[in-house]
Amino acid sequence: MKNQVDSHVILEVYEIVRTHGQKNGHEYVLEGITVSTDHDGYTVYLSGHGVDMHLAFHNTYHFNYESERELELFMKKLHWLRKTYQQKKADNDE
Repeated sequence: MKNQVDSHVILEVYEIVRTHGQKNGHEYVLEGITVSTDHDGYTVYLSGHGVDMHLAFHNTYHFNYESERELELFMKKLHWLRKTYQQKKADNDE
């Protein structure tokens, strides 16, 4: 699954959480997903369901997790957030 990560999806979810989530210091939290960025904005961090991920410059990324199940739940949550908030936006635009 790691080789199938679409950086555009990750960045979209980052923006969704930043826009709709609750700010907690330098992080934003939405639906169990926490996002933040480094000081210059070139690296974004996402975490949740036992997974820590960072997406760096040139779309390089790294995951830290203990089980494949954690990674699967994390990725499902990211795709769910993207789909849900895209639908909410479409509904509001009508």
